[in-house]
Amino acid sequence: MPAACPDLAPPSAAPSAIPHRKLIRAWLAPLASRSTAYALALTLVDLLLLGAALTATVAFETLPMKLLAGMAAGFVIGRLFILGHDACHQSLTPHRRLNRWLGRLVFLPSLTPYSLWEVGHNVVHHGYTNLKGFDFVWEPRTLEAYRALPRWRRRLERVYRSGWAPWLYYLVEIWWNRLLFPNRRTMPTRRAAFFWDGVLVVAGAAAWIAGLVAAAAATGQSATLLVLTGFVLPFVFWNGMIGFVVYVHHTHTGVAWYEDKRRWADAQPFVSTTVHLTFRSFMGSALHHIMEHTAHHVDMSVPLYRLKRAQKLLEERLAGHIVVQPFSWRWYADTARRCKLYDFEAGCWTDFSGRRTSTPLAAG
Repeated sequence: MPAACPDLAPPSAAPSAIPHRKLIRAWLAPLASRSTAYALALTLVDLLLLGAALTATVAFETLPMKLLAGMAAGFVIGRLFILGHDACHQSLTPHRRLNRWLGRLVFLPSLTPYSLWEVGHNVVHHGYTNLKGFDFVWEPRTLEAYRALPRWRRRLERVYRSGWAPWLYYLVEIWWNRLLFPNRRTMPTRRAAFFWDGVLVVAGAAAWIAGLVAAAAATGQSATLLVLTGFVLPFVFWNGMIGFVVYVHHTHTGVAWYEDKRRWADAQPFVSTTVHLTFRSFMGSALHHIMEHTAHHVDMSVPLYRLKRAQKLLEERLAGHIVVQPFSWRWYADTARRCKLYDFEAGCWTDFSGRRTSTPLAAG
């Protein structure tokens, strides 16, 4: 396991260049086999866990326990989403049609339209990771672009980058603007699947809320309280969870963003623009190994239940090239403090005044 990248320093130079992606994917080919039975078992377990957590929001009598159950439901929604993420990449099972329908099923609790996520994530994010003007997820602004924003939008940008609002960023900038019936500015392409997947998640939300209201009536509880603890809280918690995950995957003082496509391609972005966030606890496994993110970007066909082995192999063979970061709240707070804006000419992060907060990595 390579040493973690220190703050304000790029990954240590390796003695040789990164091999071609085809060769690296050949290393991972034995780990790309998929198991339908195992995938279905994972799906069933998480669906049962979600059902238990939502039932607990109704069964528990005290508010603290209802809140705890609601947060647990939000966490399980995140686990289900990760399964859907694999299904969307066609890496959950060997069957394309089954993946599509499983993906829609496990995306329902997060109210994620499958086909729109497929375009925004598979095509845009994986195709152009950390390339300005293409990859829109946590894309940093330049000082000039930030200063050109209206005052209210500058304040919102400060909130987004504060470290405590990944839930708000994902809820507004990704889910509301790009996934739930997006307008033509954010999604110029119009497809019937986009519309019907939007209808599906709205119908799912309506059924979810109706079920909680019926449970409130049957148990003599407040319908408002049950909807808040059994629907709103899990959904907001889930947004915070996914907002945090996608932030730490590609935001790091040792990770560069680019605005020049040639330089971006030369930087081997499938390796250099991702972070492997490690935990001392069981959290990596609890998150279905989504934090073994370099292996996922190198080869999306590797299923989540083989990512740990794939990541270990890459870190052994590409030592010095991969950003490995042990998680701590201190590191996260420091990253949020440093990574506000990006200077693409210098290749470094800056604060909102344009002062450099990281060592230059690569000119964009």
